[in-house]
Amino acid sequence: MKGKKSKIIAMGSLLCFFIYACDKANSDDGTTPPEETNLATRSLTRAMEITDNALEAYFTGSGMTMARYYNPYTDQRSNEVGSVWMYTSAIEAVTAILHALEAEKEQGDASRYDAHFNKYEQALMKLYDGVDYYLGTFTLTSYTGTNEWTVYGVNRGNSKGGARVEGIENVYDDQMWLIREFLEAYKVTNNALFLEKAEYLTEYVLDGWDCTIDENGKEVGGISWGPGYVTKHACSNGPMISPLVWLHELYKEKNDEISHRYIDETDRRTRKVVQMKKSDYYLLFAKKIYEWQKSYLLRNDGVYDDMMGGCTPGSPQLEQIGGVDYRRGITCRDRVGPAITYNSGTMLSGAADLYRVTADDKYRVDGTALANATFSYFAKKGVDVPDHYTFDISGFRNWFNGVLMRGYVDFYPLHNETDSYIDVFQKNLDYAYEHFFYNGFLPTNLLVGWNRDRGKNNTEGMFTFAFAAEYAVLSRYEQTK
Repeated sequence: MKGKKSKIIAMGSLLCFFIYACDKANSDDGTTPPEETNLATRSLTRAMEITDNALEAYFTGSGMTMARYYNPYTDQRSNEVGSVWMYTSAIEAVTAILHALEAEKEQGDASRYDAHFNKYEQALMKLYDGVDYYLGTFTLTSYTGTNEWTVYGVNRGNSKGGARVEGIENVYDDQMWLIREFLEAYKVTNNALFLEKAEYLTEYVLDGWDCTIDENGKEVGGISWGPGYVTKHACSNGPMISPLVWLHELYKEKNDEISHRYIDETDRRTRKVVQMKKSDYYLLFAKKIYEWQKSYLLRNDGVYDDMMGGCTPGSPQLEQIGGVDYRRGITCRDRVGPAITYNSGTMLSGAADLYRVTADDKYRVDGTALANATFSYFAKKGVDVPDHYTFDISGFRNWFNGVLMRGYVDFYPLHNETDSYIDVFQKNLDYAYEHFFYNGFLPTNLLVGWNRDRGKNNTEGMFTFAFAAEYAVLSRYEQTK
């Protein structure tokens, strides 16, 4: 593919049986240029390099169609198109770079900001425009009413706004990851389009909050995986906490209002609506979601399980109240694993953000315990490389692990010991870059390297963008800590 760099150590690289032993491509002589010795500078350079290569390799056409896989050894992209969640990883990487460039400028060096910020802002806008191919419109009956929504489906449609989004064709966590990135984009570009879309999707997600009242007069709580599901997942609750706090902060000094729909606690039937300040509304739900997930999914070993199952009813059902259809409340009795890094990572970030705006020490205490428990549970020393920590990378865990790293970064001001946990991610990325970087890409397994069979090196686009985003977040962290 045009534009790809291919720096391979000499001595018979094409004949080398062990690909991972001979594909060191940091530089021709294996050394780092003098100007790149600063860790923050070097990490941002690598984030930009990987992202530039990935945008070229995985995306095609003016509509920004994203291939799920690309093999840097065969220069082939897959016919399989990435889901909207995978697509979001590219937005994540670009926004992280924009933040890192801004941080570098604020530290007194505006050279790269001046040279590259506009380029990445333009890339961000192309991605924002292209994600509309995942949009679709449907009508949903929820706990408080029936509304038409235009949201993002799991799979890409053939035209903008033409994706299938009914029932299980859309899930709440996909909207949440987009909300997170749209708000990050708004913070770094001040483009109101991102805020408008983030708030609309937030309204949709909170429409999925189970506000039905139990026999004790309390909200059942929790957001199901999607409108077509009854199970309530960590991934459809925890990721929403931090964006809600950010929205609270954006509106804290303003008088903007929003409609809060809920169910009367006394008769447990009457649907009510009250106008609230947006800042209060968003913080209210940030706290409620945090408490729900902590109450139901926190394990005895200090990390979070995956979901609440064993639900009644076993499928989405409606009930009539006063001749009007509403969604029936869902009671789930079984906490189901496994523990996955991102489900704890979102709660760690949520604790950091909630402490920042409330000064309630329980969030600092929760987060400190969670930071220590997650590293003890998920990081395994010396499994693949001495003095390096291995994280499970099965399934989609490469991306999941990046969410945990963000949690450590977010919580660092409250618990400086997370610096050693963050350093593990830095060392693993650098190890892979210095030993296995090939044609602009890192391998799926950062500590083991590429497959010996060149044809078996299909790399998930979302993993490539996750590595780039991690590098950018680490750069910003080093500049601002």
